[in-house]
Amino acid sequence: MSKLTVAVVQAAPIPLDFQAGIDKAFRLARTAVESGARVVAFGETFLGGYPLWLDEAPGAALWDHPGTRALHAIMLEQAVVANDKRLLPLQELADASGAIISIGAHERVRRSLVNNQLTFRPGLPVLDHRKLVPTHGERLIWARGDGSTLGVHQAEWGRLGTLICWEHWMPLARAAMHNLGEDVHIAAWPTVRESHAIASRHYAMEGRCFVLAAGLVQTRDDLFDGLERVGRVQVAEGGSATRTLGAARELLEAISGEVLNRGGSLIAAPDTRVIAQAGEGEENLLAELDLAEVAEGLANLDTDGHYARPDVFALTVDTSAKEGVRWN
Repeated sequence: MSKLTVAVVQAAPIPLDFQAGIDKAFRLARTAVESGARVVAFGETFLGGYPLWLDEAPGAALWDHPGTRALHAIMLEQAVVANDKRLLPLQELADASGAIISIGAHERVRRSLVNNQLTFRPGLPVLDHRKLVPTHGERLIWARGDGSTLGVHQAEWGRLGTLICWEHWMPLARAAMHNLGEDVHIAAWPTVRESHAIASRHYAMEGRCFVLAAGLVQTRDDLFDGLERVGRVQVAEGGSATRTLGAARELLEAISGEVLNRGGSLIAAPDTRVIAQAGEGEENLLAELDLAEVAEGLANLDTDGHYARPDVFALTVDTSAKEGVRWN
């Protein structure tokens, strides 16, 4: 298969309300698949929404801030878990259509949150990639991933992998992924600003692969909408969440500005040229890739092959899971 139709779904998440977010993701992914896409990419933490309060709300990093604690508790309660039945519609869509669907989510692992880019594959288990290093304020909410989720999916047309956000500035992570021989790479971002676009296009050149740089559109009002949705559910279930919701709302009200993530998604070719470029609103960004360009580009640059110096440089990748506690 030389030609491959792909889509980046640039859309607004439904923060905090995971079930509503999954429902929206399914509708959007189905539309992309019906448009002919064989690969569908969503941005970082589309399920749950990007935790914008960490960057935008003054005081969010203060010790024991009531609003930060409240939002963290909501995220833990709402987050997806391994083999989460709420995700079955996305897996069933992949199975029925033969398409691959990549989507970011907050995942609960024991009692911690991690940033996971989930890849739903036809007839196969979900492929996880957990962010290796949360960036700056993100360390207030996410634990670190490990080498056990560095990998690629082997499709009939080639190999697909993913990295999340600032992992694209980790030279050794890039080198490890290039060694796996990606033909298509999904670069998941909260928004694709200029520096993110540069990193994505550089990755395409360095890895001699197509890159789908997927960003979100997210506003301050989206955060309030998600909080109100979660609050209505808690009240309907008889929970006493008034204090928690009030503290969370107070923190979000401290955010200035309205549009906080502006999309900017793009699809780049192995020679760095931009094949498709999104604006700042919600849209499905479609493109047809000519996979022959991958092999053609390797003629003059193969960073893992003829342009490598294994006699000078060596990289060891530990792919074992780091559980911390092992019960024998």
